[in-house]
Amino acid sequence: MQSKNINFLITDILRLMRREYRKSDLGMTPMQARALVYVSRNEGIRQVALAELLDIQPITLARLIDQLVSDGLVERKADPKDRRANALFLTKQATTWLIEIDKEIQRVRSKALQGLSEEQIQAAMEVMNKMHENLANDSLPDT
Repeated sequence: MQSKNINFLITDILRLMRREYRKSDLGMTPMQARALVYVSRNEGIRQVALAELLDIQPITLARLIDQLVSDGLVERKADPKDRRANALFLTKQATTWLIEIDKEIQRVRSKALQGLSEEQIQAAMEVMNKMHENLANDSLPDT
């Protein structure tokens, strides 16, 4: 077994990036920030779909969304296609937070990519995108 295989390396990079995010004085948890960003990218998303994107249990997401609603950043509206389901939307207040979150993302990204050339960054992105595509495509056979 390799001492540093790609699975462990990716997981460790993610752990270190999360640790770096926690150093910020953003005023919200990294998971709250992630949820807010995902809602901004997918306005009208159902809570169940957001929980799946964030890879957390729906009950955990419900508490997270409760906090964002309480903070005035997200609002729940009945899904017009299924009134039993909630769709999530940003409030105007969320814009300021998203700008601050983006600054924090840029800070952590700059630290992580420090010392890499544009070509190296591009090559890494291509590899990661292909890995993402492979794993997201359920029709590919396992090897």
